Amino acid sequence: MTTAAKWALAVGILVLGLIVAILPRQSTPPPNAPSPDLSAARAVAALAPCPTGTGEIAQLKGVTAECLGDGTTVDLGQALAGHTTLVNVWATWCQPCRTELPVLEAYAAQPGAAKVLAVQTASDPSDGLALLTQLGVHLPVVYDGMGTSGPVSEALKVPPALPASYVVTADGQVRFISNPRTFVNADQVRAAVEGR
Repeated sequence: MTTAAKWALAVGILVLGLIVAILPRQSTPPPNAPSPDLSAARAVAALAPCPTGTGEIAQLKGVTAECLGDGTTVDLGQALAGHTTLVNVWATWCQPCRTELPVLEAYAAQPGAAKVLAVQTASDPSDGLALLTQLGVHLPVVYDGMGTSGPVSEALKVPPALPASYVVTADGQVRFISNPRTFVNADQVRAAVEGR
């Protein structure tokens, strides 16, 4: 091998090393990595407590998720039983979700509104807490994981396009809301919850 070829090989290896060093790394932590400390972000976000209960909804039986507000585990099959709840699945990267979350907050504040539970999926929990703080949204939120196939998403058969909303009735029926897919005002939310 000539000296020029050796130098070319050395430069090529160095350039390849630099490219590998500056490429973005995958942000998903390994499965057994410790959870980040979210206590400060949780305090600032001041989310409403996640629901609790003792009933059972067949479609959500045994489905658990982390309450984003305090880190406790919520069994959704039990927590949502016995009362009507609007369940909204969202992610921080979803622009329509950012518009819809304040609408859901406004609906939940109305007299006679059904309970609202937000489900953050496919995005980092600290980013979710920051977004909720920025938007002034204090709904109860459960965290369904970084991927698109968390236990809540799997049980509800969430479509790939977010946001996605469901009405869980007091008698345990789960209904996907297809029209409208994204709420723009509280009256639309109320009509969808009431089946109008």
